[in-house]
Amino acid sequence: MFAHAGVRSFLLHYNSHRQGAEELSLQLENHGAESHLFQADLSLDSGIDSLIEQYKSLGLHADILINNAGSLFKRAKLAEFTPELYGRVMNLNVKSALFLTQAVAPGMIERGHGHIVNLSSIAARNGGGLGATIYAAAKAAISSITKGLAKELAPKGVHVNAVSPGTVDNDFHVRFSNKQMLDSVLAQTPAGKLGDNEEVADTILFLCTGPSRYIHGQTIEINGGMYMV
Repeated sequence: MFAHAGVRSFLLHYNSHRQGAEELSLQLENHGAESHLFQADLSLDSGIDSLIEQYKSLGLHADILINNAGSLFKRAKLAEFTPELYGRVMNLNVKSALFLTQAVAPGMIERGHGHIVNLSSIAARNGGGLGATIYAAAKAAISSITKGLAKELAPKGVHVNAVSPGTVDNDFHVRFSNKQMLDSVLAQTPAGKLGDNEEVADTILFLCTGPSRYIHGQTIEINGGMYMV
């Protein structure tokens, strides 16, 4: 999608799914774009530090940053919360986004332009499904961070926005939801279907291109009308 829009160099992060990253890299190459693959576990402080160091070692300056890393790891009710689970969820969903932005933003400021898109979730607005409280809190933090950073960076030519998907038919819900949960969401969604990755990607691309040039600090809801319910 971004390659079709003319982006010719990509920095791709993955944690455990190297095969998927390599397949994407090959697709980009077939579209005339180059890519660099970075491995890091962003649920750990050491992983966040490692990715930032790998980025800096290339000596490149990103014009676009998509803070897409996120997971709830497992559904946990209040009695099942642990400091380790809290730390991993917050590191992956919040801390990584904040400090990767800190690493990338200076180059954008120097050049007077850039786009940062964070991944929030409908869970930030409705508290998430049962057992997803920590994840929902993390995504609410992302929505707030997006506004705060936009106020700071918009005067410097850097756009900071977020997208907030509803229930998307992808691997996340294969791992963390069941058919009964998904059927319930589907029944309440005015569009009559679950979302897909392409619909989210389309919105991210929009936020990184000219038609969105006067949009700053927004969290765009992508949920088939579910949030209206």
